[in-house]
Amino acid sequence: MSTTDDSYLATKDAEKPALTAKERWWHILDNYKIGIIPLPFFLLAGVLILLDCLNGKLPSDIVVMVATLAFFGFACGELGKRLPLLGKLGAAAICATFIPSAMVHYGLLPDVVVDSTVKFYKSTNILYLYICCIIVGSIMSMNRQVLIQGFVRIFVPMLCGEIVGMVAGLAMGTLLGLPPFQTFFFLILPIMAGGVGEGAIPLSMGYATLLHMEQGVALGRILPIVMLGGLTAIVLAGVLNQAGKRYPHLTGEGQLMPAKKGLISHGLEEFSGKPDVNALACGALLAILLYMVGMLGQRLIGLPAPVGMLFAAVVLKLVNGVSPTIQQGAMVVYKFFRTAVTYPVLFAVGVAITPWQELVNAFTVQNLCVIVTTVCALVGTGFFVGKKIGMHPIDVAIVSCCQSGQGGTGDVAILTSGNRMALMPFAQIATRIGGAINVTVGLLVLAKFFS
Repeated sequence: MSTTDDSYLATKDAEKPALTAKERWWHILDNYKIGIIPLPFFLLAGVLILLDCLNGKLPSDIVVMVATLAFFGFACGELGKRLPLLGKLGAAAICATFIPSAMVHYGLLPDVVVDSTVKFYKSTNILYLYICCIIVGSIMSMNRQVLIQGFVRIFVPMLCGEIVGMVAGLAMGTLLGLPPFQTFFFLILPIMAGGVGEGAIPLSMGYATLLHMEQGVALGRILPIVMLGGLTAIVLAGVLNQAGKRYPHLTGEGQLMPAKKGLISHGLEEFSGKPDVNALACGALLAILLYMVGMLGQRLIGLPAPVGMLFAAVVLKLVNGVSPTIQQGAMVVYKFFRTAVTYPVLFAVGVAITPWQELVNAFTVQNLCVIVTTVCALVGTGFFVGKKIGMHPIDVAIVSCCQSGQGGTGDVAILTSGNRMALMPFAQIATRIGGAINVTVGLLVLAKFFS
């Protein structure tokens, strides 16, 4: 470039008006963020929370807890995202869940924050509000034909994955000298049991009755394995997400089935216009009402409420029971919860229901080898079987990860790590239905042949 050109550019830069103080402030708000929180707002939240802590009382009402969970959740998530290499492998979800758990255990989190978070989490059931908005919104945004095909076909890789995972886990346990009974019932089955509430606790009750042991002892052996299986699945989901970026032909970016001719790209429903406030409100209310339908089904026939809600949402979608405007409103609600609520919820989960010491106690070489082998075999089988039957293999494999997750909380962490929150309906099938079948069959086998 010539000297004349340099002079011309310098003159043009000099002609640009300097930013006013207001514009600089807006620039900071728009471009410097922790998660989704502008840095000045983040610092202000930290100061206000600190003042409450120094005062000895942090209110557990929804107003204060929204700020508290957002502050800590996005801070932990941002830390995970910025870790070298691990930041691309799901470290954000891991940090948002397990750093709070470790901080509670080692007394690094103020007691008032812990007490208020636990009280808020258990009194509001915020996790279920999150899951119902994610499930209903993602179902309403799917094309009907793609939805039907996905629900019919997903059971094939799920079943194949569980069989191969069990065989591989038993083989690894045998190579390490572990008794097959211990390997299957105290390592493999807890991994595939569907989490804590629907998996570990029923298993511990069954073991207490059939093996004549204390339920607390049984739960103490099972729970850490469930957590380590979920941790392995989170990491694998992050790896699969990176694989999808490198090999885009293997992924639907949150859609299980390739879109056929005449369908919208990625199988998403086509909406015209933008939803107004009424549509957003109706979309949120739809999710809540469908969850209440699921709760009714749980009382009447014992089907887990999230699964009942899922089936109700699918039926509504298939019979065109909801107008396109409300469907679009539900989709925007889903996007809001996925973006703004995920990390705060994971922080609350880490503080309220994730025992750090039990996780650490399970870190033995033998346990880790069996767990990693089982989960990798399950997920790898889902990948190859999904590809064989015409599904997007990476998305199927991420759903397979959820078969070894910690129930609903695990699904959130796994799908966040894999950047595939739209797969939540299928993840719930893998976790709830798959886990219930595994627990039931496992206890029946135990009762018939070993008790």
